[in-house]
Amino acid sequence: MELHLETPLLDEITTKLSRLRALLEHHHLDGVLLRRVSSFAWATGGAASYVNTATTDGAAILLVTRDQVYVLTNNIEAPRLEQEEGLAQLRAAIGWELHVSPWTNPQAALADLTRGLRLAVDGPLPGARDASAEIARLRAALLPVEAARMSELSRRCAEAMFAAAHQIQPGMTEQHIAAILGSEVQQRGAQPIVNLIATDERAYHFRHPLPTDKKLERYVMLALCGRKWGLVTSITRLVHFGPVPLDLRQRIAAAAAVFAAFVAHTRPGNTLGAVLAQAKAAYASQGFGDEWQRHHQGGAAGYESREYLGLPGSRDVVSTGQAYAWNPSIAGAKVEDTILVGSDGNQNLTVTPGWPEIQLPLKAGIADSQDVSPPLFSVAGPLVL
Repeated sequence: MELHLETPLLDEITTKLSRLRALLEHHHLDGVLLRRVSSFAWATGGAASYVNTATTDGAAILLVTRDQVYVLTNNIEAPRLEQEEGLAQLRAAIGWELHVSPWTNPQAALADLTRGLRLAVDGPLPGARDASAEIARLRAALLPVEAARMSELSRRCAEAMFAAAHQIQPGMTEQHIAAILGSEVQQRGAQPIVNLIATDERAYHFRHPLPTDKKLERYVMLALCGRKWGLVTSITRLVHFGPVPLDLRQRIAAAAAVFAAFVAHTRPGNTLGAVLAQAKAAYASQGFGDEWQRHHQGGAAGYESREYLGLPGSRDVVSTGQAYAWNPSIAGAKVEDTILVGSDGNQNLTVTPGWPEIQLPLKAGIADSQDVSPPLFSVAGPLVL
């Protein structure tokens, strides 16, 4: 896990347990089950409960009651969780109880410990309250130490994207390109949990282009969600061999303008519904009024690639310290980065040094005076090779 059980981590875990117990108090419940990989990582400061990286629920569960925390897993995973994911230290430091079931009956301890309890769960479970939406909001409320980890993860993924892009050559298959990107991410200690590649016309036809054996001719879109410490950051970059056609340049510039609108309005106190409304207006002003309907636009980032989306009418409120991954797209073009909301402005966590940039004004909240110039925000443009 590469984290140490020092005071900041103990403070982080204590804060999160307090928030979970406030949820129990609010709903008059006895305990909450955290089964999702994302929830387990959040509550433990980054521990990995998965074996299959594509799974939603892990091979270990946390049961948090009003006065105790139980770790439930099988005899296969228990040694790794204790020795490499910090669970032994948590047991020693704050009294977490480890309950190990045989792999032949992995739910044995769970049934005994939860019998008669009124439960909340981070997903559907018969007889329990589905608190997945509330827990997603808890995961998205990043503490400063989590924001620092997200920043480091984003830096590594941006670095991996830069390194991969400069290895691409025409004639490579999308699968080959995905392998290069995945390798660069893994070498930096992160996992490529989403690795999408679209070459040439496929970039215009599909918003989630799983890599195929199609060969690159001139244009490739690379989209990555990288995970480390349980956190997930998102980044998309565009690479073109030879001059970029005018129509594509216009589409990229339009997507960048929409991204700038997202950044300008993702400010503390604004609802996500209001943020999306401003982005929709930006799409329309760029001449692509319907494109926002063809793909989700992104949302709050944390321990899922999107903890929750920016939806029309959403009443979720932006808060300082949150991360957001926005991804406006227009057929053939997409701009995607992960930003951190600060009290004085937003920071692009996935900025890629050495990558061509498009600078755009952030107009939200700027006075009408002709003497006031809006601040500029840099958005990745296409890399031309």
